[in-house]
Amino acid sequence: MRINHLIIALFLTALTACKSNSEEKIKEVTIKEDVAFLADDKLEGRQTGTDGELAAAEYIAERFEKLGLQGKGTNGYFQAFSFKPKTDPHQEVNYTVVNGDSIITGTNVIGFLDNKAENTIIIGAHYDHLGYGAEGSLFRGDKREIHNGADDNASGVAVLLNLAQKLSTTNKGNNYLFMAFSGEEMGLLGSNYFTKNPTIDLAKANLMLNMDMVGRLKQDSTLAVYGVGTSPVLKQVINANNSKFKIIENESGVGPSDHTSFYNSDIPVLHFFTGQHEDYHKPGDDTEKLNYEGMETISNYIFDIISDLDDNGKLPFRKTKNESEDVPRFKVGLGVIPDYLFDGEGMRIDGVSEDKPAQKAGLERGDIVVKLGDSLVTDMMSYMRALSTFDTGDKTKVIVKRGDAEVEKEIEF
Repeated sequence: MRINHLIIALFLTALTACKSNSEEKIKEVTIKEDVAFLADDKLEGRQTGTDGELAAAEYIAERFEKLGLQGKGTNGYFQAFSFKPKTDPHQEVNYTVVNGDSIITGTNVIGFLDNKAENTIIIGAHYDHLGYGAEGSLFRGDKREIHNGADDNASGVAVLLNLAQKLSTTNKGNNYLFMAFSGEEMGLLGSNYFTKNPTIDLAKANLMLNMDMVGRLKQDSTLAVYGVGTSPVLKQVINANNSKFKIIENESGVGPSDHTSFYNSDIPVLHFFTGQHEDYHKPGDDTEKLNYEGMETISNYIFDIISDLDDNGKLPFRKTKNESEDVPRFKVGLGVIPDYLFDGEGMRIDGVSEDKPAQKAGLERGDIVVKLGDSLVTDMMSYMRALSTFDTGDKTKVIVKRGDAEVEKEIEF
């Protein structure tokens, strides 16, 4: 037995020791406990291909087994895939069966609830993260630190497992395929590999639900739901089942997470997201900063959506406009994390990066950019259009709303 497998077994045994039957054992593992294991320092940030990621994979497989799910990988619950890391971000990933020093192996974890239904709903979340600060890290410290990825994306996996628990005893209108993806941080590799090497008939896939960063629901209960245009019924369903959230809708099925792989395979998708934050891709993304009550509410909401769709039959797929194609190209950055869930006028700053133009100019978290140079900023797209007009070394004025006041600062790119 692998040492990390033993650790997982002991962890699960401790969680369930006070329960006497299998149903009670299932109920014992909470969203918070799943996050606590996946985002523990012992897993060293779950970077694809590492022992920490394998320990996480084995934990998820153990949870699937206890929930009564069938293994639907190529080896029980596991679907391994090997690849050569990309040297050019625009090139296709090179999957391979040849071993070598430069080859990395990721592992999808797949469980199936077979209700003998005609169609299958796919429920997914990626479980890999950045280890000690792989490519994509925004940490600028002097030493390596573990990036635990509690929100990104232990939160999504914990909600996935909670949904598996709920669906294992109820809804029978569809089959359910639960997938914890590897390789997402390196370019949606696990989901891409699965759609090219599926273990079910994708023609029978009814909908793909993706949870990526659902752990930091804010006080205003804003929840982004992407992909609502990928089937005609989805916009109605997400609103009819909502009584808790301020929903930000986005029609596009394309985005920087695993649902994109399924949209590109002509499957309707929904992606749930509670927003960006200052700890994104940094060591500060830890368990104590998550909103566990909010995660439970999101799980219940997604469960209600699934329940509503259970008697709808096969959902028609609809192509959507790829909104990322309209994004302007720019040579400089302000050095801020935008609040992607802000639906007021302007671009609200959700975080300020160290030693970047915004910090040097005195901009703060919560400031709302309303003018950049000669351009009015009314939303995210107008902000990016304004930013695209500047080059390195340019100086300009920026006007922000700070509380009830308007503040003007000088920016040098």
